This record gives sequence, structure tokens and C-alpha cells, in this order.
Amino acid sequence: MVTATGQPVKKQSQVAPATKRRSSGSRWQGPLTLVALRLAVIALALVLWQVLSGPVLPEYAVSKPTDVADALGKLLTSSSGWTDIKTTAIEVAAGFGIGVAVGALMGLLLGSFPLAGRVLEPLVAAFNGIPKIALAPLFLLFFGIGVWSKITIALIGPAFVMFYNIYLGLRLRERELVEVVQVMGGRRHHLLTYVTIPTLAAPFFAALKTGGPLAILGVIGAEFIASTEGIGHGLFTSAMNLDAATEFAGLIVLVVMTLLLNGLLTWLDKLALRRLGLSARRRPTDDRT
Repeated sequence: MVTATGQPVKKQSQVAPATKRRSSGSRWQGPLTLVALRLAVIALALVLWQVLSGPVLPEYAVSKPTDVADALGKLLTSSSGWTDIKTTAIEVAAGFGIGVAVGALMGLLLGSFPLAGRVLEPLVAAFNGIPKIALAPLFLLFFGIGVWSKITIALIGPAFVMFYNIYLGLRLRERELVEVVQVMGGRRHHLLTYVTIPTLAAPFFAALKTGGPLAILGVIGAEFIASTEGIGHGLFTSAMNLDAATEFAGLIVLVVMTLLLNGLLTWLDKLALRRLGLSARRRPTDDRT
């Protein structure tokens, strides 16, 4: 059967099976199904861990999920455990915040002044090539084993990530868009509002998400080397005592801290980009006086 234009008409029986297949496939890809599958994978891994620990895997090295749960409960109900968590959280927050500020400032300065960027960028790259853990003994000698040595080590990773994202973002800013805003009568604050900030928003928040785990890594590495408290200190002590259960309990705390930090940064990312999307609808000429 054909229409007046000569196009064949598909029968209902030919379209229905494909529609059913698509609907059944989308039903298996829903958010609740994905969460259930992830939980099932985690549960299967825990069961295998519990069963294989001892007969197959050395229990002193991997412990058991039940022993890890007991160790985690002791960690979260003891004053020393919360002291370690508080110390590490403060060091991570301070190192991450200072690193973001320092990296953003360096990126803005070197990106805004091309000559300074060409002179100093190779030096920054050379310093970034030094393994951060190799600088830990130097910072420990300078700041001691207190919190400031950990904060200094923690800020290096986020600072370099933020610097390169901001620096390259400024260099890749569209010159044509800048000229269009200037031709329309836009001033310096218009360029900042309608060109620079929207251009740097995505690189900035990408650097935040990348720098968060780097700050945690720096703090834990510094606490491993020399510290009297902190989660890294607890992990090192547990490893020396061959206490795998307490070791895994500390790792679980670190994973939770990382997830909380990433969730906060993701929320800030969505909030900022939504605000920028709304403000970008306004034209530069609307603000002229």
C-alpha cells in the first residue's frame, strides 16, 4: 500500500517489535536498575572476599569484610579515630583551598601578560615535573611535622592543575569574540563578564574536580612520612602492625571523604554553570551607561 506521494506505508506489525525492543532496552538502563546492578556487584565482591579470605587469600593481608566492619566501627566510635579524621580533613581543605587560589592567580597573571607567560611557564613546568613526594622531606624540614607541612604538600597538586587550566583557557580565548564585544561598545568589565568568565568556567571546575583527589593524596603521603595523627598516620601504623582490617577501615574513610568532596564540587559546578547560562542571555549593551 502506498500514499498519494508514492511513499510506502509501514505496517503496524513491522513497527511494533522495534518499539517493544527499544522500550525493553531502556527499561534495563533506568537509574534504579543501574543502582541495583552496582549494589549487586559490590555485594558479590564482598561475598567472594569473605569466602576466599583464608582458604585462598592470606587473611593477614586482606582480612575479611566482617573484621573490616568491626575495625571501622571501632574507628568511628573512638576519640582518636575522629581526631585523625578531623586532622586530615582540615589539612585537605586548607591545602586544596590555598592551592586553588594560588594556581588560579598564577594562571590569570601569566595568561594576561604574554611575555611573563613565555618566560615563566617553562620554569613552572620544570618544577611541576618534580615528584611531589620527593618534596615532602624538604617541607618537613622547613615546617616541621605539624599541619603546615601537610598543607604545603597538599596544595602543590591542585595549584598546578588549576594553573594550567586557567593559563591555557586564557590563551585559547576567542579573539574574534573579544573584538565583537569591543565593537559593540563593551568595556573591560563586559569582557570579563561575557568572555573571560564563561570561557574559564569549564576549565576552572574541571581543575577543581581533578585537584581534590590530588590534595588528599598529598596529605596522606605526607602523613605517611612523618606525623603523629591523621588518617595517613593510622594507615602507616596499621601496615606496620600487619593489621589489615584497620587498614581497610581507614581506606573506606578516605573513599567517603573523596566522594563527599567530589559531590560538593559537582554541585558547585552545576550551580555556577546554571547561573552563568542565565546571565549570558543578557547583551553587553544592556549594561552600558
